[in-house]
Amino acid sequence: MAEPKKLFIKTYGCQMNVYDSERMAEAMGGAGYVETQTPDDADMILLNTCHIREKAAEKVYSELGRFRELKDAKPDLKIGVAGCVAQAEGEEIMRRQPLVDLVVGPQSYHRLPQMEAKTRDGAKALDTDFPEDDKFDTLRKRAKAKRGPTAFLTVQEGCDKFCAFCVVPYTRGAEVSRPADRILEEARELVDRGVREITLLGQNVNAYHGAGPAGDMTLAQLIWELDKIDGLARIRFTTSHPNDMADDLIEAHGTCDKLMPYLHLPVQSGSDHILKRMNRSHTAESYLRLIERIRAARPDILMSGDFIVGFPEETEEDFQATMDLIEEVNYGYAYSFKYSTRPGTPAAERSQVDEDVKSERLQRLQALITQQQRAAQEAMVGRTVNVLFEKPGRQDGQMVGKSEYLHAVHVTDSTIQSGDIVPVKIVESGANSLSGEILRQAAE
Repeated sequence: MAEPKKLFIKTYGCQMNVYDSERMAEAMGGAGYVETQTPDDADMILLNTCHIREKAAEKVYSELGRFRELKDAKPDLKIGVAGCVAQAEGEEIMRRQPLVDLVVGPQSYHRLPQMEAKTRDGAKALDTDFPEDDKFDTLRKRAKAKRGPTAFLTVQEGCDKFCAFCVVPYTRGAEVSRPADRILEEARELVDRGVREITLLGQNVNAYHGAGPAGDMTLAQLIWELDKIDGLARIRFTTSHPNDMADDLIEAHGTCDKLMPYLHLPVQSGSDHILKRMNRSHTAESYLRLIERIRAARPDILMSGDFIVGFPEETEEDFQATMDLIEEVNYGYAYSFKYSTRPGTPAAERSQVDEDVKSERLQRLQALITQQQRAAQEAMVGRTVNVLFEKPGRQDGQMVGKSEYLHAVHVTDSTIQSGDIVPVKIVESGANSLSGEILRQAAE
């Protein structure tokens, strides 16, 4: 029997790329590959790229350059670029880096085995189309391995919002939702393989409108169907757009026990002037009123958000409006970035804010976010939370998991197993995690 070939995948960016990398590994498993944790002994290297961060393409080219000696020493090594940079750059990647054998966009990765076979015949392979065949339908027929207690599940891809700073509509395409029955089938398979918590993924996940037995379903309706799956204990979703936070989804946060009290709801700016220039289609006031409604439905919900600092034309007054909004919302988490241009997006052509100004504003904003995050964690001390344990910690006998609020929690208890959901009394708040004591082990 032939020894299996080895596949190394490096994943950049969002949770959707993590999900895609898992599916690519499954696809290549059918072609005789097993995953390896190092590129040094790989027969194929895949970079699953993200176009969101600054100079994303240049970072990919730099990474590829590091593989030149490896390729020289091992001529049969195949190197591929996948994901959003692949979609945006296409043939340019092969032109700039001849060592690349294949380039595949995020809608075509189910075709990887055929592309790999083409490279074995000495040809280059490029596929950045938006194919009619369903990649999810193709990949669900692959053999599945045992999973850990948490998993991502893509339910929606693409975006129709066309925010002025974002490349997603160009790299992922228009909004498309998967049929509900296929999502539910995949969810049941995940639970059968040991998964206790599923995070539903989409560029605008709460815009989900997949086909159901009686017409298109909303995300809330899908969540209620997932709620019926025995063995599935927790449901989360990300990333949401404020404009798609429908009444039934807000209500589900207050009534569905399996839907966790955590919501990532990006606002990007607290200035109506900047929001309009971003093409966000909501105002700071409408966002704040939405937060009020969500907290009325689930008072203990922990909110997180995204912020872009130094968007073109942002004044000090605009920035202060963002700081005021952060103060009012009081986030448990938030992600913040300096604006950086994305070629082909409207904002890239506008008057840019000085880099030093961006840096200074980002420092102030992150100091406020850090203060709120630490306060949220410290408020958990003395409370009892239910922790889904995922893996061993760094200390002997230590286990690490996540609370309902997505806080990382660690305990020292050798009786805890991965997949256990156990009540834990929080006794200490650290820089980025909580420590606690087991009250009792739940009968799972």
